[in-house]
Amino acid sequence: MNDKVHEPAAYHSKIKDWPAQERPREKMMQQGALALSDAELLAIIINAGRGQVTAVDIARTLLKEHRTLKRIAELTIADLESVHGIGPAHAVGIAAVFELARRINVAKIDTVPAFTSPEDVMNRYKPMLRDMKQEVFMVVSLNSSNRLLSEREITKGILNSSLTHPREVFRTAIVENAASVILIHNHPSGNCEPSEEDVRITRQIVEAGHIIGIPVHDHVIITPDKCTSFAERGLL
Repeated sequence: MNDKVHEPAAYHSKIKDWPAQERPREKMMQQGALALSDAELLAIIINAGRGQVTAVDIARTLLKEHRTLKRIAELTIADLESVHGIGPAHAVGIAAVFELARRINVAKIDTVPAFTSPEDVMNRYKPMLRDMKQEVFMVVSLNSSNRLLSEREITKGILNSSLTHPREVFRTAIVENAASVILIHNHPSGNCEPSEEDVRITRQIVEAGHIIGIPVHDHVIITPDKCTSFAERGLL
């Protein structure tokens, strides 16, 4: 979620008087949705202000009072109408957009993979890693239902502690409020046995996970033919 709430002083004048590249609609068309702040995205939904109050002013008021888009999404139509500058049509439009977002998230649940065994990990990542000529170390962040939140390559090359630091392993997991992580790396040699360095690094990361409250569920080594689970070996 984009957290850029503060807007330029130009937002206190009519939007049509702003430079074209600063107007939310034009900015989105030229630069894409990721370039817009939460307030600008809300302003596009609100569409128009009242009097001297612009759509962005209204959006900023919502964010100032409710702090996050999640809290705004929980507002009723009556709550939205109570905000200065939001009429019935705007309130219904905002509520409809957030309801669509909720339905999209529900629809995604059945398509997001869940990891309940080393085989689940191998089935997803073996096709990705089996033909790699270098070792690739990945971190998979999971929610409380063991479903995928994100997957990220941390290092490529020989696995060593100077490159695979716990802060890099947990950086994205912390931001995403992950419930747990799974570590994955491949052995291009085909040897599925963990090395002493593999075990040492894994234990270092597991210890860091205990400290920050994000447990490491497993570390899976993948080769073209099979995989090895640290959890099943009792190596975590």
